Amino acid sequence: MREQPFFWAHGDSKENLLFCMHGIGSCADAFLPQRALASALGCTVVAWDAPGYRYSADPAHEIGIDGWADAAAELIASLGYDRTWVLGVSWGGVTATRLALRTPSAVDALILADSSVGSGTNAAQAQAMRGRAESLSEMGAEEFARQRAPLLIAEGASKEILSEVEHLFADSVRMPSYQWACNSMADTDHRPNLNSLEIPTLVMCGDQDRVTPPKLSAELAMGIPDASHVQISDAGHLANQEQPEKFNSEVLEFIEKLIADN
Repeated sequence: MREQPFFWAHGDSKENLLFCMHGIGSCADAFLPQRALASALGCTVVAWDAPGYRYSADPAHEIGIDGWADAAAELIASLGYDRTWVLGVSWGGVTATRLALRTPSAVDALILADSSVGSGTNAAQAQAMRGRAESLSEMGAEEFARQRAPLLIAEGASKEILSEVEHLFADSVRMPSYQWACNSMADTDHRPNLNSLEIPTLVMCGDQDRVTPPKLSAELAMGIPDASHVQISDAGHLANQEQPEKFNSEVLEFIEKLIADN
């Protein structure tokens, strides 16, 4: 059995879990603004450092998107909740989608934020994703994060948000796991499989996302039966960190409706 990834938990519910999966250049602390949902929803919020990120151990070998999805399924099972809502941002959303496809019994609802169907939709995009890790190797984590962070947020975002995004990025990524994560995105195209998802799904996107533009979130939403689709105003690729009140409000409305309908 693999070593359990690092995670933090907020809230004291024994029944309802909101499980959060970060993006390719981040970690569990990207979801600190979502702790407010614990009391609002009567759930426990759990966020992990994916294997190979920040405090979690490196995988012994390249595990691909399936390996990260299975690691999430194992962690969720070990926590023992009756109901699990999975929130994934960017790469975390792609991994969450694969989790729902591979282990549908582990997921009661999906929230996919600033995410996509994967980067394997064409050869050029896949090649660019694989090549991104070269910059980390050449520059080191701090300089790579300094150059990358401004692209992840809206142009009008505060200096405080920029500093936090840069810090979490630099503190979280390392080789070879970052290369493997880039490879996992390059290898993934969920378009043929999305119509098999029978899980209530909310797709969200910052209206100023330059990394995963709104049209890619729309493509993801259109592929999933009955998915809801909303944009978060004045947010870039990290809407949950940039506009947490707006983001949390959409999540709250979505899950409260699910609870009411059941």
